[in-house]
Amino acid sequence: MSEIKPALAAKIDAVIAVLKDIEQNYLPATLATSFGAEDMVLMDLICKHAPGIDIFTLDTGRLPKETYELMQTLNKHYDKKVDVFFPNTADVELFVTNNGPNAFYDSVELRKQCCGIRKVVPLNRALSGKKAWITGMRRSQSVTRAELPVSEWDDDHGLQKFSPLTDWSNGNVWAYLRANDVPYNKLHDEGYASIGCAPCTRAITMGEDIRAGRWWWEDPENKECGLHVKSN
Repeated sequence: MSEIKPALAAKIDAVIAVLKDIEQNYLPATLATSFGAEDMVLMDLICKHAPGIDIFTLDTGRLPKETYELMQTLNKHYDKKVDVFFPNTADVELFVTNNGPNAFYDSVELRKQCCGIRKVVPLNRALSGKKAWITGMRRSQSVTRAELPVSEWDDDHGLQKFSPLTDWSNGNVWAYLRANDVPYNKLHDEGYASIGCAPCTRAITMGEDIRAGRWWWEDPENKECGLHVKSN
C-alpha cells in the first residue's frame, strides 16, 4: 500500500463531499460503472462514505472475460450489490440478423445503432426514477469531454448528472487504487486504458491518447457511445 500525497488527499476529500451531498440531497441516485479504473475509485468511495448511493452496470453481452471476472471479485469484496441491466433480446436479435454480429466495424451509423441497443436503451431503464446519476468521466480522457463540469442538469434524462473525478489525472486514479488496494480490471495491466465491449476495445501504445483504444477505426470526434451525448 502506497502513501496518499496531500494534493491527492484534497481531491479525495472533494469527491467525498460531492458524494455525501448527493446522498443527502439527490437520492435515489446511482453510479454508472463499466468497471474501468475511474469507476473503481468511485465505487470504493461510495461503499466507504456514501453507501446510500446505488450502483449499476450495463452488460452489453459483448464484454471481455476480464470484466466478468472483476464483477465476480467485487461481488465478494464489497458488501454492496451492483444492479445489472441487459439490452432487449429482440432488439439485439434483429440488429445481428440484419447486419451481422460485427456490423459496428462497417460504419459509424451501424456502430452507434449497436451502442444504442446495447447501452443507451438499457441506460434509460437504469436511470428511470432516479434523481441523479454519477459517472467516472474525466476532462483529460478525450476531446469530447474537455469542458466536462462536476455537476450539470441532464435534460435528456431529467436528472442531475455528476462527474466527481472531472479534474483528476490518470496518475491520480492509479495512485488512489494502489493506495487503497482496490480491485481493478486486469486488462489495464495489458495496456488497456479504457475498457468497453471486447470487439471495440484494444490496448494502446506509449504516447497514444487514453481513449485511442476505443473504436480506434473512427475519428476522435465520434468516440462516444451515446451515453453521454446530449440530444440537442
